This record gives sequence, structure tokens and C-alpha cells, in this order.
Amino acid sequence: MRAVLIVNPTATSTTPAGRDLLAHALKSRLELTVEHTTHRGHGPEIAQRAVEDGVDLVVVHGGDGTVSGVVNGLLGRPGAKPSGPIPAVAVVPGGSANVLARSLGIAPDPVAATNQLIQLLDDHRRHQTWRRISLIDCGERWAVINAGMGVDAEVVAAVEAQRDKGVKVTALRYWRVAIPVTVAFSRREPTLMLELPDRDPVPGVHFAWVSNTTPWTYSNSRPMVTNPGCSFESGLGVFALTGMRVFPTLRLLRQLFAEGPKGDHRQLVRDDDAPCLRVTSTGGPVASQFDGDYLGLRQTMTFRAVRDALPVLAPPVKIASELR
Repeated sequence: MRAVLIVNPTATSTTPAGRDLLAHALKSRLELTVEHTTHRGHGPEIAQRAVEDGVDLVVVHGGDGTVSGVVNGLLGRPGAKPSGPIPAVAVVPGGSANVLARSLGIAPDPVAATNQLIQLLDDHRRHQTWRRISLIDCGERWAVINAGMGVDAEVVAAVEAQRDKGVKVTALRYWRVAIPVTVAFSRREPTLMLELPDRDPVPGVHFAWVSNTTPWTYSNSRPMVTNPGCSFESGLGVFALTGMRVFPTLRLLRQLFAEGPKGDHRQLVRDDDAPCLRVTSTGGPVASQFDGDYLGLRQTMTFRAVRDALPVLAPPVKIASELR
């Protein structure tokens, strides 16, 4: 089996020793080529070449942003025809949150994940099948984990500005950035309108989050659960607020860091299995993001669930849910 290992050497938790261990272990099972990213956008370029070369498996050692870039390089723009069969994707965590790896049931420790990957490769040789997961078609990009318009994208933009200054973004620093941005955002008039199939349009929305799995993200080891019924085998999770009054919002936030929303929240619009949705700003373009990368200002965005879009090397669904 031919494979490419794509390593982001600047990712938060990658180390030379860990990278060497991973490469050595994979070479015992695969015809392996190792590539290190050297600049922004390099991961998608390597992934595109892997498709053209007919590679069977792409292993990504990096964070969620690196994985997202690789997936977009493999698939190309939504609606475009790929230049060849799409390789399966495997992930060895190397970032700070590693949401995709955790959601797939991959061990958060890179060494443990390497050993797990070897076992999964041996299982694949016996069964010759890949697990397949859904993706989010955002119109111009593919999102693997989440996307959104509003406050989450403004937080992403502020965090990226910190990174551009050379600041290491930890979970604590993330919240130091997120809290003032969110407080300022809550004081504005809501300008978004949310449209879901078979439902009346919902105006006056402050922000809309779209997720492809649960949890939606992590704060260190604490999962944030917005849509408990969403999974890589379902439609999209939709989470939007029509009000951001302090005490109801704090109560809802506390539940999100437990097992998800409970009870009746009048300001909450939620769907755990939406086939598609559209979000439109009535007050000018707003900040947008996908997979934790700032996309820019957008007036409207349409999101669609695409089932079985990506083959992955990961534990079966039941086992993965038990490992989270």
C-alpha cells in the first residue's frame, strides 16, 4: 500500500522524536513517502499531488487546521471532479485541540495514536474496507468539523491575529481572547437570518454554528457539546441564538460543557440532523470561519451535509464512541 505522511513541524504537540517514531512505524507496513509542510497552503498542495499519483493513504500529523487543508487538497472545490480516486485519510494528533482525531476515536497522545494506527492498518489488510464520514459542503470549501458565521468567526480572527504576532495560543489564552470579543458581540443588534428545510425562516439570529460531529470543540480535555445527536454518519448539527442575555446564555454555556443543551431555551434554534441550511446577513457581510480558520466576511453562506464523502482509517463507529 502506498502512503504519504504529511507532517506540520510547527504544530503545537509535534516533536522530532514523535515524527521519527511515526515514520519508522509506518515504513514497517507501508511504501511511505514523508513530506513536511513549509508554508501556508503547502498541505493542500501535497495532498493534491497524492491524488494525482494514485496514493492509497494520506497520514496527517498535525492539528485540525492541517487536516482540513489536506482534505480540501484531496477533494478540491465542492462540485469539482477530483483528478483521481480519493486516498483514505488517517490522523495522528499534533495540534492543541485535535477535535477530528478525538471524534474519530483516535488516542490524543501521538505515541498511543501511532500504535493504534498500526493496529488499524493490520485490521484493514484483513477486511479491505475504509470507514467513511460525512463532510460539510460550504460552497467554496469543505469543512471537516465545523463552520459558522458570527461571533465564533470573530474569535477565530482575533486568535489568528495573536498567532501572527508569534503568541502561542493555549486554551487559557483562547478564552482570554474569546470573552471580550463575545461580550462586545452580544451588544450588537442581531443581523442574521437562518433558513432550515421545512421550517419558517428565523430572523434576528446573533450567530450560527454548523457542526459535523460532537463534541464541537474542546477546551483542554473538556468537550463542548452543542448538538448531542450529531455525528459523522448524520446530517449537520445547527446551533444558533436569537438572544444573548447574560444569565440565560451563561446557563446554556454551562450545559454545553456538560452533556449538551437541556430544557427549554427560548433563544436557541437547534437541529442535530439537518440536510442543509442557509445563513444570510441583513446588515452587511459578517465574519465567517470553517474548521477554526478565518474565511473572511460573507453576506450569505449555504451549508450542505455530504454523506460518506471521505474514507478514513479510524475505529468503527461504536468503538470510536466508546473511546472518546
